[in-house]
Amino acid sequence: MGYEFWPEALGATLERTWSYTGGRTLIVTESGIGTDDDRRRIEYIDRALASMRSAIASGVDVRGFIYWSALDNFEWQLGYGPRFGLIEVNRETQERRLKPSAAHLGALARSEGPLARR
Repeated sequence: MGYEFWPEALGATLERTWSYTGGRTLIVTESGIGTDDDRRRIEYIDRALASMRSAIASGVDVRGFIYWSALDNFEWQLGYGPRFGLIEVNRETQERRLKPSAAHLGALARSEGPLARR
């Protein structure tokens, strides 16, 4: 989509928000990347979660992480072009197919949970 690739922005944003809110509990409700390259999505997930874990280690109270988006969705002015989802949607048949990034994030969640410190 032409955005800067900086997954570490998540941790920086959490730390800044934590300081602005006086230490309120935080939940990440949308974090993801629009790309056709699922290897890049996996890299994004790993680096974003590492930066979130770093924020947690520094004292930020993060209680949840929700990846944006489960499905390749309609993206406002850009329509169905950008691929954000962990699940590919065939627009002609509506068939769904898990991407490798879905399996990757699922394995992280099952092993220790994405919020776990490594």
